[in-house]
Amino acid sequence: MKQEIELIRSRRRTISIEVTKDQRVIVRAPNRASLTDINRFIGEKADWIDKSLNRMGQLRQEQAQRKELSPQEVKLLVTRAKRIIPQRVRYFADQMGVTYGRITIRMQKSRWGSCSAQGNLNFNCLLMRAPETIVDYVVVHELCHLKEMNHSERFWAEVEKVLPDYKERRKWLKDHENEIMYDSL
Repeated sequence: MKQEIELIRSRRRTISIEVTKDQRVIVRAPNRASLTDINRFIGEKADWIDKSLNRMGQLRQEQAQRKELSPQEVKLLVTRAKRIIPQRVRYFADQMGVTYGRITIRMQKSRWGSCSAQGNLNFNCLLMRAPETIVDYVVVHELCHLKEMNHSERFWAEVEKVLPDYKERRKWLKDHENEIMYDSL
């Protein structure tokens, strides 16, 4: 099977390849990079791309076979999140000197949280399956978007001001994402 590759050019300095959970291959390249250089890079990474596509395919199969949460289990998580997350948002927003709009809690399949341009915050009820330190990391991450609406160095510097150990928390979340998102309670 021939894999379609999505090319995204930007002001970045290096070429990178990402294989997404839905088995898309995305190549990010500098505006100035030639197609010859990009294709050479893709060729050098062909084995890695194949392995990653296979791994993502296996993950998707495993996830499809796992037990879905019952409506009652989701309701319990949402109720708990509505009790805990707004408290943490208030605490950190006061500490950071930021104001926010509405807080929404819902079950999401791929995101832990988001921040709209209007300052509204959305959080995944599945965060209630993670340790409190991880909930705090996601809350701070979204609140920092009220200062920097991107993931630039300035954004991460804002996160680090509040949570100096954010890299460990972020790694923990990446390492345990599948079991929190997809494993049954």
